[in-house]
Amino acid sequence: MHPEVHLLLHEQRAAALRREAAMSGAVATRVPERAPLRNRLGWTLVELGLRLATTPAVRGRRPAPGI
Repeated sequence: MHPEVHLLLHEQRAAALRREAAMSGAVATRVPERAPLRNRLGWTLVELGLRLATTPAVRGRRPAPGI
């Protein structure tokens, strides 16, 4: 299949799928409800990862006296 024809068919199929999704309304109503929870969970996991990656020496251990 010629590359331009393949790209044209792909664009037409994508447009048809977008129309179907807009008409059903299922995608538009479900995503905004889940997005805030997903964002909070994502940032919580990032924060946890950063805390785990920080070594105890960097977090606040004091050097031994006399050093």
